[in-house]
Amino acid sequence: MEKKDKKSVKSRIVSAAWQLFYEKGYNGTTMDDIIELSGTSKGSFYYYFSTKDELLNTLSMILDDYYEELEAKMDPEMNSFSKLLYLNYETHTMMEEKIHIDLLSSLYSTQLVSEKQSHLLDRNRNYYRLLYRIVEEGQKRGQIRSDVPASEVTRYYAMCERALVSDWCLNKGAYSLGQYSRECMPYMMEHFKA
Repeated sequence: MEKKDKKSVKSRIVSAAWQLFYEKGYNGTTMDDIIELSGTSKGSFYYYFSTKDELLNTLSMILDDYYEELEAKMDPEMNSFSKLLYLNYETHTMMEEKIHIDLLSSLYSTQLVSEKQSHLLDRNRNYYRLLYRIVEEGQKRGQIRSDVPASEVTRYYAMCERALVSDWCLNKGAYSLGQYSRECMPYMMEHFKA
């Protein structure tokens, strides 16, 4: 029970931080703002994070939490290929609406020069496990090609998602990420449809 409470406190801090980063900008957000919105204490904040900068590495946590929400909403009987497209559209729409593009651009660019393993590429994330389960399910149902390993389909899907976000950032958000993903992702994934 204690472990769950700790995760809950950390999740509240992370969620509050990203909400404030979007509303007030990264530089306009103080640690006191984050502590107040999350309903936690300074001690709790410093237990998980030494500085506000460390919160920038939690984007994958925000996305994983959102994927869990989306998974709970999905009809288990939905076509597995459609599930992948649904997850893509919903997540990219959320990113467009809740994560400031300048911050997202900065995060993606720092991942290119960081010497540490990118959190976005961590195969132990809920994101990758969920995608893998859906692909495997689709292969068993005959909805996704089974002559390609589920791990390869999952890797390709994740790469396509990152490509769409990177292109959106490069274009300074000149179009809707969600709508563009809705148009492009089916073409990008068509090769794997059974």
